[in-house]
Amino acid sequence: MSDQTPIDQIAERVERLLLRFDELNRTNALLYKEVEALTQERDSLKSRLSAARARVDALLARLPEAGAAPSAPLNSPRGSL
Repeated sequence: MSDQTPIDQIAERVERLLLRFDELNRTNALLYKEVEALTQERDSLKSRLSAARARVDALLARLPEAGAAPSAPLNSPRGSL
């Protein structure tokens, strides 16, 4: 076995636990930063999606009703026939 006293063994274990605790605290801080960055990215994407939906809704509102004749002739790349 080892020639360490029980107190030395406990002290060594406490030192290892403190090192592990510090490591976990650093990891936790990095994860919190990552969550914050992802939350900001999500909010930005939600905002962009909302703006895109508004643009699509505006375009859809400009379309004529189904089956209705257009009120003005459309410009055709082929010209009139």
